[in-house]
Amino acid sequence: MPEQLLILAGSGIVLLLGSMHLYYTFFTNKLDARSAGTMERMQGDHPVLTRRTTMWKAWVGFNASHSIGAIFFGLINILLAIRHFDYFRTAPDLYVLDIAALAFYLFLAKRYWFRIPLTGVLIALLCFAASGVLVFCSGIPVD
Repeated sequence: MPEQLLILAGSGIVLLLGSMHLYYTFFTNKLDARSAGTMERMQGDHPVLTRRTTMWKAWVGFNASHSIGAIFFGLINILLAIRHFDYFRTAPDLYVLDIAALAFYLFLAKRYWFRIPLTGVLIALLCFAASGVLVFCSGIPVD
C-alpha cells in the first residue's frame, strides 16, 4: 500500500530529524552559540517570566522538548500506520492534524531554521498529503 508507505516515510523523516536534534542538544556543541560571550550571557541572564532559570537552561529545555515533540509525532504515526492503518482511512481528522502540525513545522523551518530541516519537513508534509489524496480519492468505501 503506497499510502501506508508514504505515512511511514514522512513519519520516519520527522523521527530522524527529532532524534538528531535531541542528540545535538545533549551530546554535541552544534546548538551552542559560536561566540563564547553569547553563551556566558545566556548562562547569566534570566527570562522576564522567572529568575528560577537562565536563558541557557531555557534554550536547552526548549530544544529538548521540541525534539521530543518531533520524536513523538514520528513514533505515534509509525505505530498507527503499522498496527492500525485503517484508522487513517476512517479518521480524516488524523490527516488534518498531522498535516497541520507539519505545515506549522514548515513555517517554523522557513522562518527560523535552515535548509536541512526545511527540506525534511517539506518532504514529510508532501508524503502525508499524498497519502491522504490516495486514501480519500481512491474510491475505496470507508466505514
